[in-house]
Amino acid sequence: MKALGRKGEALAAAYLSERGYQILEVNWRCARGELDLVARDGKVLVFIEVKTRRSQRHGTAAEAVDARKQEKIRSLALNYIHQTGKTAAAYRFDVVTVDARTEQVTVIQNAF
Repeated sequence: MKALGRKGEALAAAYLSERGYQILEVNWRCARGELDLVARDGKVLVFIEVKTRRSQRHGTAAEAVDARKQEKIRSLALNYIHQTGKTAAAYRFDVVTVDARTEQVTVIQNAF
């Protein structure tokens, strides 16, 4: 399962880079957890959750980022800002979904 997630994160990072995002971190970790991707989109610091699925049998990839997961990502983002000192004019939370079968990448900006 980890291999599927890593492949999805690599596809997402490449897709976002092609669209002008500057990828700052991949799998940034701290004691509380992990942020999949951290990037700059112009003057905006973006925290990106990547969800990769082979099928929708257990729901869509975007549905997996529920309220509890969103709160965890917000907390990790604050931790990232405090630990790295990286700030921005604005902050955003995106969700990127990857269909493992077709390698289709979908970006949901301002997902939460």
